[in-house]
Amino acid sequence: MKNMVYIQSGGPTSVINTSLYGAIKEAKKHPDLIGHIYGSQHGVEGLIDDDLIDLGLEDDEQIELLLQTPGSILGTTRRKLPKDIHTPEYAAIIENIKKHNIGYVFINGGNDSMDTCNKLAKLVKELGIEDVKVIGVPKTIDNDLACTDHSLGFPSAAKFVINSVNAFAMDANCFKKGKVHIVEIMGRDAGWLTASVDLLPEQTRPHLIYLPEMKFDLEQFLKDVERVYKEKGFALVAISEGLQFERDMTNVRVDGFGHAQLGGAAAELCRIVENRLDIGTRAVEFSIIQRAFPQYVSLVDRKEAIKTGEKAVQAALKGKTGKMIIFERVSQNPYKIKYKLAPLSKVANAVSHVKPEMIVDATRMSDSFRDYLRPLVQGEVKLVYKDGIAPVTNFKRIKVK
Repeated sequence: MKNMVYIQSGGPTSVINTSLYGAIKEAKKHPDLIGHIYGSQHGVEGLIDDDLIDLGLEDDEQIELLLQTPGSILGTTRRKLPKDIHTPEYAAIIENIKKHNIGYVFINGGNDSMDTCNKLAKLVKELGIEDVKVIGVPKTIDNDLACTDHSLGFPSAAKFVINSVNAFAMDANCFKKGKVHIVEIMGRDAGWLTASVDLLPEQTRPHLIYLPEMKFDLEQFLKDVERVYKEKGFALVAISEGLQFERDMTNVRVDGFGHAQLGGAAAELCRIVENRLDIGTRAVEFSIIQRAFPQYVSLVDRKEAIKTGEKAVQAALKGKTGKMIIFERVSQNPYKIKYKLAPLSKVANAVSHVKPEMIVDATRMSDSFRDYLRPLVQGEVKLVYKDGIAPVTNFKRIKVK
């Protein structure tokens, strides 16, 4: 009998703990095959530093609260493992895998996390450790994972963005003489989240929508903003944080994977609008709240997150390794997906962008995009409240010796 370890990695989402919930529930159904259920604290670093906790010793009530707990309950990291799989970090991982009799490794994350997952799968294969299975669990609000219809966390983040912009648009339109409001939305180099505002009705839909997949012309942007402002008395613009235009990026921090810490695009464009058009502006940056807001979790997202955790455990028990769980959309109306497996080598570091046919222009997305997104944001979840606050999981975090 082997033990399992679950790793959360990269940027959290509002359903990353829901996938963990599904994995724990499924693992407990197989006490004859899985001994202990371990959690690696702060991503792969926990496996390197021998910092594991025993999830099997946590109270059932706290496990249930995972369904409404945002963030990564196990802690996370953006640590990039060396390309050379023969370094001390990998030796420590193997040592701890053997020490704790681990046979199943699950890594829940996005593009970069699947790079880590792929490296571990290659490592155990090279070493001939056939009784260790490595499975990836997809996660990213950016929705830019390759090989899958969508990524867990994206539907809920999109639902937050849609409803937040819906409310903000009504506020922005209150004044006789309004401002140019520029809303900056996460997504890095992919515009899926920003494009989600296109589901809104005309009354609250942003007048202009700019994605990284579109060539951004600053002069045309200023002309469009001025035109909308003259017509409407205010302007509402949605932009992706990864929008490319000339600005000072010399002091921007980068993470372990070399990705620039994005943010500030809306503020910079507002500065330009004020200087060039002499119109009052307001920059709005949702920042990390858009990935950590359980009140807007999509029911579809929650159900798929649970099922994905279950499928990951089932795949490992069937001897599958070096794979990530993916979704294949087999029906649009009614919406239906199949859970499949894709090689980690095809997922790691690859990026899925908004397709050209989904973009009409800087004012609208296409029907194909709306048909794609609409079923993903369906359904509401019911949260448990205590004294007006939605409680979150509080683990005992009993260390594995």
